[in-house]
Amino acid sequence: MERRKIKFKEKFCKFHELWSPKIIAEMNDYQFKLVKALGEFVWHDHPETDEVFIVIDGSLKILFSDDFVQLNAGEMYVIPKGVRHKPVADTECKLMIVEPRGVVNTGDSTGDLTAEKDIWI
Repeated sequence: MERRKIKFKEKFCKFHELWSPKIIAEMNDYQFKLVKALGEFVWHDHPETDEVFIVIDGSLKILFSDDFVQLNAGEMYVIPKGVRHKPVADTECKLMIVEPRGVVNTGDSTGDLTAEKDIWI
């Protein structure tokens, strides 16, 4: 079996779309997805699962109905299932999302930013 490291920098160079998660690995039923973020995403929630945001480069603000969390490179936050949130990036942010296979990026809100599922890079 060949052992290959996953290099985030190389993977981020393979796509330019914003808010469109790309799968880089799976572990059990979980997917590791890279995302480039800029501007505002949509308000949404994931009723069936928690969601993990790990900022690799830049910063990301996650808005909640009554508060927000500011994440910078090297920080992560777990959003509990069912919690409505809206990610916002004032400048381009590179992040990893970890969530179960099959989760739609816009959760309960579909629209222009709903990404095609299961795109591997």
